[in-house]
Amino acid sequence: MRGYYQIPSGDLQELLLDSGSYLHLFHHERGRVEASAARLSEVQAEIERTGTYWQTDDELAYGAQVAWRNSTRCIGRLHWQSLTVRDMRHLSTAEEIFDALIEHIQVATNGGKIRSTITVFAPAAPGQPGIRIWNPQLIRYAGYRQPDGSIVGDPLHVELTEALRRLGWQGGAGTPFDVLPLVIQLPNQLPRLFELPQEVVLEVPLSHPDYPWFTKLGLKWHALPVISNMRLEIGGICYTAAPFNGWYMGTEIGARNLGDVARYNLLPVVAEHLGLDIRSERTLWKDRALVELNVAVLSSFAKHGVTIVDHHTASRQFLRHEELEKQAGRTVPAHWVWIVPPLSGSATPVFHKTHYKNTILKPNFFYQQAPWRDLPQRQLRWLG
Repeated sequence: MRGYYQIPSGDLQELLLDSGSYLHLFHHERGRVEASAARLSEVQAEIERTGTYWQTDDELAYGAQVAWRNSTRCIGRLHWQSLTVRDMRHLSTAEEIFDALIEHIQVATNGGKIRSTITVFAPAAPGQPGIRIWNPQLIRYAGYRQPDGSIVGDPLHVELTEALRRLGWQGGAGTPFDVLPLVIQLPNQLPRLFELPQEVVLEVPLSHPDYPWFTKLGLKWHALPVISNMRLEIGGICYTAAPFNGWYMGTEIGARNLGDVARYNLLPVVAEHLGLDIRSERTLWKDRALVELNVAVLSSFAKHGVTIVDHHTASRQFLRHEELEKQAGRTVPAHWVWIVPPLSGSATPVFHKTHYKNTILKPNFFYQQAPWRDLPQRQLRWLG
């Protein structure tokens, strides 16, 4: 059901300024300058009357695309205009939202030919919290803490896994790759658990083109990276549930998710199978294992027809994005630490670009506090 919404903490003057700034950008970049004044007057009157305003479908869609363009930590912004925007602001129940998330996964996965997609749900009503999806991504693996302190699965998600267990989730099969259920929390309501159907989650089994033993490691990763814990801000309106995805860059999986010491920490395992001497770092066993792990990720995704990009190609694409933005009269803000790939950084052209400024422009995506940290422990119970 349609309603009027506003940033919970925003004041009227800030909303007027932000809306005016975005509407100017929207009409200027879309070649609708003549319509800007009339729309601005309309929005200002609506804000003064209701304390907020409702963005048009076009304003929402273009704002989401520009938010991707302004994301300083993303190297894949060349494709910002191809983002498919799904307007789901009319949904009002957790069940409807869950169904929309399933559809998002199916549409974006596209049989492996990944489509950049965002699904935008209703923002927060005035003075109220917004809709929240607890999971940092729609598809993530559980992390099970063992009695001896070790972790089975993804250590990054131990805290979330334990919160879900307190909600009543019985856990998966106990493998390193158990897909977590989704948790959807509507304003002023308790969180709801929803299991993802196995058939909608596309996973890629990892093998290596040169080492048959790699398959026996039993590794895999999900094909679709849908970030679901950030808020989307457009023209002073804040969408607290707006899951979005591009496609993976290989190093996100091979160098970080599987390679980091604080994640799956597989470099020693791969090095051992390669017969490398791990007694001294001077043998560069970590570097050699890291390369082969990334080779396995890239070749496996290609073998199974799933979209992925290597870090060298992604770096060149980013420079192309920078060229196009310059032609459009815009600068490219970037967080250098995030743009430079975590493997062979100095071998990529972005490493040598020192002019980037981490300027935060709007529209944009912003991090939010994990919802379970704000929820009283007595409320963490089974709600199914």
